[in-house]
Amino acid sequence: MLRFAANLSFLYPDRPFLDRFEAAAIDGFDAVEFLFPYEFPADEVTRRLKDNGLRQVLFNVSPGDWAAGERGLAARPGHVLRFRSAFEQALAYAQALSCPRLHVMSGLHDGIDPAAQRALYIDNLAWAAERAAPHGIDLLVEAINPRDMPGYLVSRQREAHDIARATGAGNVKVQLDLYHCQIVEGDLTMRLRSDLPGGRVGHVQLAGVPSRQEPDAGELNLTHLLDEIAASGYDGHIGCEYRPRGDTSVGLEWLRQYRARSAAAARPASPSGS
Repeated sequence: MLRFAANLSFLYPDRPFLDRFEAAAIDGFDAVEFLFPYEFPADEVTRRLKDNGLRQVLFNVSPGDWAAGERGLAARPGHVLRFRSAFEQALAYAQALSCPRLHVMSGLHDGIDPAAQRALYIDNLAWAAERAAPHGIDLLVEAINPRDMPGYLVSRQREAHDIARATGAGNVKVQLDLYHCQIVEGDLTMRLRSDLPGGRVGHVQLAGVPSRQEPDAGELNLTHLLDEIAASGYDGHIGCEYRPRGDTSVGLEWLRQYRARSAAAARPASPSGS
């Protein structure tokens, strides 16, 4: 059965952030992810995880000044020292939270040759991967659609895979967000079949398209996609990174239905004649 992680930056928006851990556990999640933890002490986040029997599976390296429009530092010329400082902060949090993955955002086009920015991104990822490897931590590259994040350096899956491979580091992988992928290039079935086997995708996320709400509405065939992911052998969590239409728990009916269907399929057939 596939495993799912609640994205606490998106789900349970009616609750204070630190109270969302308990809400996720009550709804049957065994893992969480979120964007950025840095406004909270690592020991407090760790306590919330332990108290609720949850695993932390992903968060992002600080992107710089989000309020001022920064969306990552790793591909920005002149910001190498800022990136390294942000990465060291993220690495310390990851160790404290026993989190095995960090998403390293590239940043926006900076008015220079995109190829030069990609080269800088690769160099910074390679440096960070060497720092992360002794701790068993993977770094992730994500393609983000230009509608939600105009000007982001990486928008297509092939770009993300090429960048990850170019680092030469086995612990740099791709974060496949089906929402972003559908908006930019579609063909999700073939993307799952080609990219999930082999271990180069380190994390999967989903949301409904085009609304970025629950994945049971819109243009995605949720049952089909989940079956494709299961058939691929992917054994990580699937991040639920969407904005609920209303009450988060009520909106998780799609997940309850998936779990019931999977449990029924796993039950042995009754003996003939019983």
